[in-house]
Amino acid sequence: MKQILFPVLLWMTTIVSFSQKGNSPVKVTDLLEIKTVANLNLSNDGKKIAYTVTSIISDEKNAGEYRYQSQIWVGSTEGPAAQYQFTTSSEGSGQPAWSPDGKQLAFVRAVDNIPQIFVANMSGGEPIQLTKIPYGASNPVWSPDGKMIAFNVSIPIRLYINDSVLNPERKLPAFPLEKPGLSNDFSLQTSIKPNADCTLDEVRAYLQKNETDKKAKVIHKLNFQQEAVTSSDMSVSHVYLIAPLANAKPRPVTSGFLSFSNPQFIPGSPNLLVEAPLFANKHPDRTLERAVYTIDTLGKNLRMILGDSGFVYSSASVSSSGKWLACQKGKTGFVNVPELFIVGLNGTATPVKVDLDRNKGAFTWSADDRNLYFTASSNGGILLYRYDVPTKTLSSLTSFDEGISSFDVKAGTLAYSKNSVLNPSELYLGDVQGKSMKQISSFNSWVKEKKLSIPEKYSFVNEAGLEIEYWVMKPSNFEPGKKFPLLLEIHGGPTAMWGPGESSMWHEFQYFCSKGYGVVYSNPRGSGGYGEAFMRSNINNWGTGPMRDVLTALDKTIAQGWADTNKLLVTGGSYAGYLVAYILGHDHRFAAACAQRGVYDLRTFFGEGNAWRLIPNYFGGYPWEKTTYDVLEKESPITYVNQIKTPLIIFHGEQDLRTGVIQSEQLYKSLKVLGREVEYVRHPNATHEITRSGNNRQRIDQMLRTWEFFERYISN
Repeated sequence: MKQILFPVLLWMTTIVSFSQKGNSPVKVTDLLEIKTVANLNLSNDGKKIAYTVTSIISDEKNAGEYRYQSQIWVGSTEGPAAQYQFTTSSEGSGQPAWSPDGKQLAFVRAVDNIPQIFVANMSGGEPIQLTKIPYGASNPVWSPDGKMIAFNVSIPIRLYINDSVLNPERKLPAFPLEKPGLSNDFSLQTSIKPNADCTLDEVRAYLQKNETDKKAKVIHKLNFQQEAVTSSDMSVSHVYLIAPLANAKPRPVTSGFLSFSNPQFIPGSPNLLVEAPLFANKHPDRTLERAVYTIDTLGKNLRMILGDSGFVYSSASVSSSGKWLACQKGKTGFVNVPELFIVGLNGTATPVKVDLDRNKGAFTWSADDRNLYFTASSNGGILLYRYDVPTKTLSSLTSFDEGISSFDVKAGTLAYSKNSVLNPSELYLGDVQGKSMKQISSFNSWVKEKKLSIPEKYSFVNEAGLEIEYWVMKPSNFEPGKKFPLLLEIHGGPTAMWGPGESSMWHEFQYFCSKGYGVVYSNPRGSGGYGEAFMRSNINNWGTGPMRDVLTALDKTIAQGWADTNKLLVTGGSYAGYLVAYILGHDHRFAAACAQRGVYDLRTFFGEGNAWRLIPNYFGGYPWEKTTYDVLEKESPITYVNQIKTPLIIFHGEQDLRTGVIQSEQLYKSLKVLGREVEYVRHPNATHEITRSGNNRQRIDQMLRTWEFFERYISN
């Protein structure tokens, strides 16, 4: 690689103004006003754009409740870009995709709660429902000639095995289904009549019917914990083709028990490119390897072109001419940053590595194959990068202080949706160099009336020689000479990254600043956005090292002189819930604390959460291995629970199977037995995603309860 060109920073540490001079404070209910622009898709001539806008609206069926709704908007990119809402159905719509000639738009809409693909003629008329597949259809992709659309269908294995069209020979998977004592689970086949009083096979069919009728849940999978429920069900994902015509019949291209994804037509070739697991004879729970394949449009000649044992090949992107392929290669089971490389699809060119030690995604080629565009998390921002293939030059087109959530590039036009401190999400258009970008939407214009706190960026070098970046947000009502409460916010992951360009905390940070709190947040060792070595620097060190980093950021903020050291607070969720509890067992400076959906006993987390692979990935083994057990005990907050004396409110969603709700029960019950000041809040039906995409009343409830709990201990 020849060079990396970085953008001029938009936020300088010498900024004097720390708040936007609106008049209104950010309210907790402003959460309901945020609209998010995503799924950008430009027509091939660059003259039209389609995208989704997700809003939070009142639920007409449930008074006092709110639901998410996504609708498709379209518009012109020439001159003053007139944007208008294209879909209006109550169910919402998404995944817009222009036909190659720009005359039709494919998209996905739910019909009877099942996603189906529609096509609209942009000259007028009602959209045509292309698919009526009982399993649902998603991810429409047009062929270069516009005559076909590829899409994905997810099918439960039990139904696939007995589908006379998809599986006429009633074949069973090549991999064992791991039902103890049986070489395979023949009850998957429905040719045997259930009978409780007859032969063994009929009894097995009877027991299987009980499972089908939800009278029993029999688990024999390794990955049986989903986000909200436990299940032994398995599905396969297949690629289909359909003509964009009324009454057209879809036909499957892929088959069998591999799950295929990311279908793309290869220009100038009769083949599709797809991604799937590397091994067909291994249970999907037992292998993480993924490979890249080609298959012809008739469903024949499946051929692996990229794949290795121990590696994941993912995010493949075919160039506009079909000559090149961009793809990522990462290790399985380890904390790592996947490598991005470009290889010739004909197999003759030497692979070219794109040297950027950051997590990358959304790979998009220019029409002339010269440039590859993609996003990457880096130093507090989600940046848009452009890689010039002939010169091997990498340049960044956006700032560390903003986040690009979706983008597209066509015919000299660049479009992206961006979040920044001053606006949570808007649409921008400009040239492919990103130098003349103009905001063309105003979905969140209400923000202009708000008094926002602007983060100030700082950094320090920790004892391990790592540079730790942190941001300070003063209270919106800040006055020199006065003292204010200071809230330490900690991110989860642990490989997440926060910064002005990360959107998920925009509202919470501004809300607490509007309540008169200062906020400090940082990216401690182990965070993403700083390269693989930084990400791996908390291996076998989840507690002490990251604790030092976030507390140093807190100390340096206190040293500015405006924080009231009697009113220090701390909060965080997931891994950050873990770190909050760990800190409280080692440090007693906080007036009150909040731990959300965290992990508190690493020894039992292995069995309680679907994120159990964090244990071998970070600690090198399993709880039954003495060396690993000792590390897990040392790193577990529950080990130090008798030292926790800070008033604590604990949150957990009752359906959270990522970290396991029993984790918070252990922490709460232990503190309750010890007679400590502790409150435990369970949100019914909530999953691990409660604060990001959960029920909006519960999102507001959690934020308000946190503030109210803090106020009990800092109000004079």
